[in-house]
This record gives sequence, structure tokens and C-alpha cells, in this order.
Amino acid sequence: MKKKINISTGFTITPISFWMILLVAIPLLYIVFISFMQRGDDGGIVYIPTISNYTKMANPLYVKVFWDSLVVALVTTVFTLGFGYPFAYFAAKIKKYKIIIMLLIMAPFLTNSLIRTYGWIVILSTGGVLNHLLIKIGIIKEPLKMLYSYFAVMIGMIYTMFPFMVLPIYNSIDKMDKTYIEAAKDLGASRWKTFRTITVPLTMPGIVAGCILVFIPSVGLFFIPDLMGGSNVMLIGNLIENQFLSANDWPFGAALSIVMIFLSLILILIYVKVIGKKLDTEVF
Repeated sequence: MKKKINISTGFTITPISFWMILLVAIPLLYIVFISFMQRGDDGGIVYIPTISNYTKMANPLYVKVFWDSLVVALVTTVFTLGFGYPFAYFAAKIKKYKIIIMLLIMAPFLTNSLIRTYGWIVILSTGGVLNHLLIKIGIIKEPLKMLYSYFAVMIGMIYTMFPFMVLPIYNSIDKMDKTYIEAAKDLGASRWKTFRTITVPLTMPGIVAGCILVFIPSVGLFFIPDLMGGSNVMLIGNLIENQFLSANDWPFGAALSIVMIFLSLILILIYVKVIGKKLDTEVF
């Protein structure tokens, strides 16, 4: 019986493993490989080993780009969590309009992200809708320069990544065992204490999943800083894009990509470890 189970499991895993190796492992290994090569005078790859692509990142300019990227990703994660958790919490409570709420959450995915970004450009531009409204109300006298700034990039990031935070939290709250909450109320716990000691720990898997789904793409997104930040904002995603498409320096672009992946994984591991320990102490 065990042999049959192992054979069937092998047949199931083999195709997945093959495609993962072909489409993920091999391209990643190639990126690692060319990150240790040199750029030729004609923009090609010279297969002479070097670590200069990595040592070059010690330049304060590149350090600042990495730092800005991590800060933008962190702020995006914090704001999407701050807005997304209450939204998901109350959405899960309103059972009657569950389908409508889910459609509202999924609606942004039905439109191309570039089109939605251009929509924000129209809203935040000097002659845009927001400035026109603020002048009309009398809050400001002259148009504010909101576009092509970190503020505009943050707005675009938060708007784009919001559904990625809401969906896992909503799923976690919706499937939460309500008997714990009822027991806490029976024992005289206040709403805030019940929420803090029961609801939040039980929905922590959704919070962690949402933060990871938001943080990782936010580090590497390049089209939002390109469109809404212009030349005033340079993040790691833009820098990598420029190395591959404009500067034709594939080895340096590959090295930047590897370091970005490495930093993201370290931060995620730290986050999961800290949250895991905190969750254990709160539950037990």
C-alpha cells in the first residue's frame, strides 16, 4: 500500500518539479552566474569571473537606492495593513453583502494596472481633479505639486497592493473559529481585549501572508515609480530595469537582482520569526 502511495505521489510531484526547475531554478541560477561576469565594451557579457558587480554596490548612491526601496516597501506594507485589516474585518462581519464586497475587492484586478496608474496621474497632476477640487473648495490657492514625488509613488503603491493585503486577511477572519470569541465574552473580556488577545493572534497567518504578498512586490515594482515618480524617484526596481534595458549592463543588473532577493528573504525570515514567537507567547 505504501509503495502504491509513493508511486502515485511521485507521478504527481514529477511534472511540478520539472516545471519549477525549468522555469524557476535554471533562470535563477543563470542570473547568479552572469552576476559574476563582466560587461563588454559593446554591452555584451564577457565570461570572465569578477566580484566587482557586488563591490560596486557599496557606492553611497546604490546604498541609498536600496534603503529608499526598503522604506517605500515597509511604508506600503504598514499602510495597506492599517487600511486593509479594518476593511477585511468589517467585510467578514457583513455576511449579507459578502459577494458584493468580494467583487469590490477583486474589481481592480479586472483593469490593467498601467491604466489604473495613469488614472492616478490624472488625479494627482498639477491640473488634475484633486487640485481642481481643493482650489474650488478654498483649501488651497495654488495647485500643489503632488505628482513625480515619493508621495505620489506611495499613493500608487498602496492603491495597487491593497487587494493583496485584504484578501488573505479576509480569508483568515472568515474562517476563524468564533467559539474562542464567544468564550472570551462569557468570561467578561471587553471587545478591545477580545480583539487584541483572540482575534489578532488567530488571524495572524493572514496578516503575515498579506505582509509578505505586499512587501516583496513593493521592493521590486518599477512601473509605478517610473510613471508617478519620474526622474525624482529611483528605487531598486527602476535601477535593475535601467541596467537591463538602457545601460545594457546585464551582469550588474543580475547582481542587483540577487542582492534584492537576498535582502527580501532575510527580512521575511526575521519578520516570520518575530511574529511566530509573539504569536506563541500570546496564545500559550
